[in-house]
Amino acid sequence: MNILYKKQASEQVLQEQSTQQKWELEANFKEYMSAVNPPMPKINVVDYPASIHQQGPTKITSFDLSKKLNLSTAATTPNLLANFIRICASETLKTSANATSQMFYVINGCGKTQMSEGSINWKTGDLFTLPALVDALHTVSEDTALYWVTDSPLMDYLGVKPNKSKFNPVLYTREKLTQELDKVKKSSANKNRMGILLNNPNFPKTLTITHTLWALYNSLPAGVSQKAHRHNSVALDFCVTAGENTYTLISKDIDDDGNLIKPIKAMWTPGSAFVTPPGWWHSHHNESDEDAIVLPIQDAGLIMNMQVLDFQYIK
Repeated sequence: MNILYKKQASEQVLQEQSTQQKWELEANFKEYMSAVNPPMPKINVVDYPASIHQQGPTKITSFDLSKKLNLSTAATTPNLLANFIRICASETLKTSANATSQMFYVINGCGKTQMSEGSINWKTGDLFTLPALVDALHTVSEDTALYWVTDSPLMDYLGVKPNKSKFNPVLYTREKLTQELDKVKKSSANKNRMGILLNNPNFPKTLTITHTLWALYNSLPAGVSQKAHRHNSVALDFCVTAGENTYTLISKDIDDDGNLIKPIKAMWTPGSAFVTPPGWWHSHHNESDEDAIVLPIQDAGLIMNMQVLDFQYIK
């Protein structure tokens, strides 16, 4: 018995030593100055034309840049995934996302969304947000297109699943959006920047549409050119309405006079979207005779809560 006990004890010691060595295998080290600012995958200016959702069968088209971002799951930015949804008349489509926040903007069409919390009826120009849900079923009566943004890449990065909903579903109707934007147009002394931030009362600290997402219903009046601004959140810009020759100029740098250096030009075409990288300077320009509206969705709810949004603009 004593020999057997000694053998078992010896085997246990060897096993513990092997496990200890295993735990040490991934203890890695980097010299500070060589690793303090590691090279990260570039987030580029990318555009997604309206033609993606204007034709074809019922489908979801993801703005998947995961290969460029070196990510293992679909993502448009490290924290967000944007999609165009097309649903043909009298058909249904189910969406599912491992996400804490979902935003849907109705590009055109009408229908309803059914989920565990109930149903939302919607139409062209409406916007609604959904919390952490298993899935949602969308039913339409005519050809319909939706713009859908979630924070699912953030969940994948953290290796988590939401364990509770942080807010209830919310519907922002086209009529209410228009009404509130008109109030700003009439009262604002600054005709260069006129927009309404969409807010959920559950987030009084960040004043955002969800705890991770930020949304601005932004008007760019005819003939107006804005000076450049920047922020540390990625912007997924969706064009609601625009006349010809309305666009955004985007650049990493500005000169001493606040002018963009070698900017990239992203056109505003109704129903299209484009990505504005974080930290890049950008300015909006409307050279048409028609007021334009853009809907940027950002991960600024998360970034603002971290107190690193750093919004700056040229005065």
